[in-house]
Amino acid sequence: MPVHPSFAGIEACVFDAYGTLFDVHSAVAQCRGRFPDPETQADRTSEMWRMKQLQYTWLRGLQNRHADFWQVTGDALDFCLDSVLGNPGPAGLRDALMDSYLTLHAYPEVLGVLQKLRSRGLKTAILSNGSPMMLEKVCETSGVGALMDAVLSVEEVGVYKPHPSVYQLAVDRLGVHANRISFQSSNAWDATAASAFGFKVAWCNRFDQARERLPGAPDAELRTLDELPPLLGD
Repeated sequence: MPVHPSFAGIEACVFDAYGTLFDVHSAVAQCRGRFPDPETQADRTSEMWRMKQLQYTWLRGLQNRHADFWQVTGDALDFCLDSVLGNPGPAGLRDALMDSYLTLHAYPEVLGVLQKLRSRGLKTAILSNGSPMMLEKVCETSGVGALMDAVLSVEEVGVYKPHPSVYQLAVDRLGVHANRISFQSSNAWDATAASAFGFKVAWCNRFDQARERLPGAPDAELRTLDELPPLLGD
């Protein structure tokens, strides 16, 4: 299959972590049986947790009050447990949920796709809001870390996506020009911001989201990362 015109000359593939490589909802899934009423509380907690987690990164950025993603994730969880359960929940639930965020499951195609990209001589990296500790743990337990040339955290610049300095971090660390980097994210807002920065972008629209009305636009829309290698030529 020929290279997609937008992805000609790509030298590196950079991935968002949460929601793109790793299933954020697998955290609650691992602890589902600990909820007093799993059928009504578990999924609601998972959806709200992810939404509030992202909101807190943006709000902290606007306030210039940065805290690392581990604290933000915990603060978001506390809000959700209070909202859904009306209290912190059963003893040990919060700790179990936080621990499960360190062992999120990689999506089924991830390891195979990374192996294909590396076999072609492409650089691979993660560029994530996650703190170094969080990324180290999830990469180790999933096996993803062994297939990455770099795992980059926003903690190196002290601000969350979509600030341009986060995307610049990948350019600087990989030594590859922005238009030679293919960036993959399942988050529509992240995909548009990366495009506006100058990356070539493959939006992995796992959740059937609508397109954002923001600067930038993805060069390709995928359903899973299995569709990425053909864009780069088989």
